[in-house]
Amino acid sequence: MKKNITLPGDPLPFNSCFYIERPPVESDAYAELLKPGSLIRIKAPRHMGKSSLMLRLIHQAQIHEYSVVTIDFKLVDTQTFLSLNNFLRWFCMNVARQLSLASDLDDYWDEEIGSKVSASIYFESYLLEQIKSPLVLILNEVDYVFQYQQIAQDFLLLLRNWHEQAKQTPIWQKVRLVLLHSTEVYIPLNINQSPFNVGLSLKLPEFTVEQVTELARRYELDWCDSQAVKNLMYWVGGQPYLIHQALYDLYQQKISLPELLDNCTKGKYIYSGYLRNLLNILLQDAELSQAYNQVVNSTGNNIFLSDNLVYKLDSLGLIKLNGHNYQPFCEMYRLFFQQNLRIENNDLSQDKFKKQNAQLQFLVNIDQLTQVANRKYFDDSFALAWQNMTRIQKPLSLILVDIDKFESYDDIYGHEVGDDCLRQVAQAINSVIKGSDDLVARYSRNKFALILPEMDAREAILIAEEIRELVKSLKIKISDLTKKTQAANTTSLTISLGIVCVIPAIDFSLIEFFEAADKALCHAEQLGYDCTILSSKFNFGYCE
Repeated sequence: MKKNITLPGDPLPFNSCFYIERPPVESDAYAELLKPGSLIRIKAPRHMGKSSLMLRLIHQAQIHEYSVVTIDFKLVDTQTFLSLNNFLRWFCMNVARQLSLASDLDDYWDEEIGSKVSASIYFESYLLEQIKSPLVLILNEVDYVFQYQQIAQDFLLLLRNWHEQAKQTPIWQKVRLVLLHSTEVYIPLNINQSPFNVGLSLKLPEFTVEQVTELARRYELDWCDSQAVKNLMYWVGGQPYLIHQALYDLYQQKISLPELLDNCTKGKYIYSGYLRNLLNILLQDAELSQAYNQVVNSTGNNIFLSDNLVYKLDSLGLIKLNGHNYQPFCEMYRLFFQQNLRIENNDLSQDKFKKQNAQLQFLVNIDQLTQVANRKYFDDSFALAWQNMTRIQKPLSLILVDIDKFESYDDIYGHEVGDDCLRQVAQAINSVIKGSDDLVARYSRNKFALILPEMDAREAILIAEEIRELVKSLKIKISDLTKKTQAANTTSLTISLGIVCVIPAIDFSLIEFFEAADKALCHAEQLGYDCTILSSKFNFGYCE
């Protein structure tokens, strides 16, 4: 009778007999978890067992009747990362929800003193006061935050501060932080400001011969001598996922050991998807793929790689380090990448030229501040879209967006803060636009333009309203300050939008079309801002 076995690649339940401990990783982690104000950092390439260890830490916390909150950052919506304020509010509300507490976030949140301070006050004065037991706060897939460098810097600085607060503030000693992240992601974090140089650092190692032998026994494989284990590890090393996958298929009698080893020589069958994923990661970095091509084709120890390249290859789990000697992690990697990197590198020079050309083209057409299209590219694209829609007789929509009272914002807070506001608004607009032919451009200091080919007025209104509500949800504070009263009325920043839509024809011009959009925008501002107005002249597809 077959056992109920977790599929390779899935986290192993805390009571699974197929979990193999790698001393002293587990015992060190369990001991650290009991220390007030502790911080544990678990790092490894993907498929090394981080999630399985996380489940065991959760079980240990439950044994000691600790409160447990698990935040998985791969579940975060992209729009949450539009600003640090958005992100930290999302984070705090999720912690409160998992603790079965009312959020009451607005009672503790004051954007005038900053979102990091507000988050700290919320934890210290509310969440930690409400719970009686220690709190194990597990942050899984932290590498998803790394894609947003400024948010990552601020968030990791905040976590470090909470960890250090425990040394002097008793209530922060309730918190046990556990961070898990994959090492495939590289970002230039300030090592003195992130939690990545404090607390207990655990890097998960590969399996040893003894551990693979024990796992084979638990899979009920009759490997009386160690030669079968050594043969398998020669091809796949001690990588936990590769070992589990092989033993799982052998246990299920899907393949014999000789057939499996033969497939390893060709990089096929059970490992093809895994190997292709590694190849795709390498090919995103020409310098890295060339470096690994040197490693897999080297017959001796006569190659030199920069420390940065060695770090990246090691973080991907692609090499074994022995001093300054670099070897492929396993023989299967050597053979697979010898063949596939050679094929890909034949076209490397041409690809490099294409990428450089694309990068130059990007720099010419992009607004450096907001990272959306610039005015010149808008003018060219607008004329081209007009011509194309005239030819195929499809509707063309244009949306003009203006940040309300932005001159006041610039005067009060200065251009540096104003620039940050423009970046946030541009990111918000860009996150809503999905069409491959749609374009978001910065038209002037605080005005944006959206070109939406083959979209009627009804659809354009829905897009405009989604953008308007999204910008408002950023809760960027703006004060209407006058010299006469010297009194500030603080509200959230809003935008006004003007829309036009038409099937282009010879009896009106592109300029007339744009001016109608500008008039609709002015009308929206005259009505008191924070609204969307559709042109009464060009409104194709709109039915009241």
